[in-house]
Amino acid sequence: MSTTEIGFAHESGKTVYTVPEAFQETARLRPDQVALRTVGGTLEITWKQYAERVEALATGLAALGVGPGDTVGIMLTNRPEFNLIDTAALHVGATPFSIYNTSSPEQITHLFTNAENKVVITENAFLDVIKAAGVTLEHIVLVDGQAEGTVSLADLESTPAAPDFDFAAAWQAVKPEDLATLIYTSGTTGPSKGVEITHRNVLAQIIALVKGPLPVGLDDRAISYLPAAHVADRISGHSISLLTGILITTVPDPREIAVALPDARPTVFFGVPRVWQKIKAGIDGKLATEASPVKKALAQWAVETGVAAARADLSGKGRGLVLGAQYKIADALVLSKLRHALGLQNLKVAASGAAAIPPETLEYFLGLGFAVSEVWGMSETTGVGTFTELDKPRPGSVGRAVDGLEIRLGEDGELLVRGAIVTPGYRKQPDKTKEALDSDGWLATGDVATIDADGYVRIVDRKKELIINEAGKNISPTNIENAVKAGSSLVGQVVAIGEAKPYISALIVLDPDTAAIRAKEFDAPADDLVALAGRKEIIDEILAAVVAGNKKLSRVEQIKRFTVVGKPWEPGGDELTPTMKLKRNPIAAKYAEEIVSLYADPLPETVINV
Repeated sequence: MSTTEIGFAHESGKTVYTVPEAFQETARLRPDQVALRTVGGTLEITWKQYAERVEALATGLAALGVGPGDTVGIMLTNRPEFNLIDTAALHVGATPFSIYNTSSPEQITHLFTNAENKVVITENAFLDVIKAAGVTLEHIVLVDGQAEGTVSLADLESTPAAPDFDFAAAWQAVKPEDLATLIYTSGTTGPSKGVEITHRNVLAQIIALVKGPLPVGLDDRAISYLPAAHVADRISGHSISLLTGILITTVPDPREIAVALPDARPTVFFGVPRVWQKIKAGIDGKLATEASPVKKALAQWAVETGVAAARADLSGKGRGLVLGAQYKIADALVLSKLRHALGLQNLKVAASGAAAIPPETLEYFLGLGFAVSEVWGMSETTGVGTFTELDKPRPGSVGRAVDGLEIRLGEDGELLVRGAIVTPGYRKQPDKTKEALDSDGWLATGDVATIDADGYVRIVDRKKELIINEAGKNISPTNIENAVKAGSSLVGQVVAIGEAKPYISALIVLDPDTAAIRAKEFDAPADDLVALAGRKEIIDEILAAVVAGNKKLSRVEQIKRFTVVGKPWEPGGDELTPTMKLKRNPIAAKYAEEIVSLYADPLPETVINV
């Protein structure tokens, strides 16, 4: 083995260099420990069973003609079958990749054409959309039954080995430079690009995670609820489990995460900002509807005390005797019970990433009793590139570079990174690879950032998303949007607008769950978002959030006009990517009339679009 290879020091004592090699060590070390489970424990798979099924499925894939260098498409909900089939494909030297369950036939055509997979693993719910894509596939494997023209997972798993297939030889032949997966970008600025991730990339990322934001091992527990097509679940969930032995509880419907958390009791939990905000909104909603005035007042005091303590800690001044004593009482009476009710009482590592999160949200959770590490990364960095240390939180910063990653700023402030976690390039797109990676291996991230004297990174915004107003001022839309989100849990999405305009305006979308809670307070239909968006009570709260947000912004950043959109935006829809990123150009096109009205003259204080 070359001295330049990335080796992961497995808990077994052996150094491993590929994902299959790591998996085999993990399965050997604790064969009877549960590796995968579903919510409620209706299905539990030990590491020994995991290894046996991987061998059987790898044998079946080989019989279908899948071998080194081939790609295998996966379109599944979060279920143990994903982990099994993905790991099995890696063991025959293939490159498994996932696609978002919200993908349209046209998108699937693009992805499968780029990947050139002849096999797809899916379930009945997605069979029609895959067939509608019109891509020639040699085999479709169904994990949940049978259908004409498909192979069942059970049949695949029971396929006899071909005379020339040697399972051990197959996975031992996998090399560090071989592709472990493709991560297709979410497509905010055009067709998805296939980010190539090698086994070397994966091991470098897991080493960086274990040394940094995720110091986990065999006794830890996590939840798989984000799409496997997202780099966070693929690497920081699935892959890290194969290397470190973390127990994974799969949650097929991400909307059920609140129910799954108390069952899974994770010790490590990663959430995109919207998930953390939804958890916060759920707490706020329960407090708002508490029937007992005494309990309601006590809970609100406890949460406010927690936030005050968090802010005192962050300021460096300390809590002082009085606030310190108050926090101990608040924690004993309310906050510890809240953590238990949420299922987060055993949480050791909490992280947020994939988009910016309002600093106030981080302060809120720090007040509840645990720090949330804000991380930054991309598919192109195999996941996490920077992180804030749990004992040194800095809301608003995404922390320092993980071990082995170099960072610097370009002349225009763009964050540039280089290291073993950086992708070798985009599949079948050498021109895009050349745009992103220079000859010295520096990756242009597309993020404008600052780096302070301690090496802490602050992301200003996406380079292509900065607003340049009529006066030529560069403005960060994300900064504006997060300021408003922090003002009320009623705010679901905010889109700041102002390119070549005299002032900033915004489209604001209600959070449907919080809106439903508010509806009960004034006896309105909870399921009619269009009607709620026009109610004075709702408008007043949104206006208050905008006013509060504006106080944190410079004059040129402040929202002067806004319109409330009366329909929810769903992941994978016209407005949001599957990873909850804003599709700014499609939004601008779809809501062109509303945007024009925001700059009409004369104009009332707010324009309400229902």
